[in-house]
Amino acid sequence: MKKLTLREVAARLGLGNDTDKVRAWIKSGELVAINVARKANGRPRYRIDPIDLAAFEQRRRVRPQASAVRRRRKRTNDNVINFF
Repeated sequence: MKKLTLREVAARLGLGNDTDKVRAWIKSGELVAINVARKANGRPRYRIDPIDLAAFEQRRRVRPQASAVRRRRKRTNDNVINFF
């Protein structure tokens, strides 16, 4: 399976060419990536597995919150005026 570059991931997520955001997710551990650089101490060249990207998207998916159930006020006798 083909691994994705930072630019491909940014484009897929609608970030344009903003690879800094993708790099920040990798650095924070939110997005799993593989460093394929020739030297371990050199500039990192990350590749992301599409399965890891799908898991990342799943974790960050926005779920609608359940609406709070409104409690109705008990209705009392209409002739009585409550002061409180």
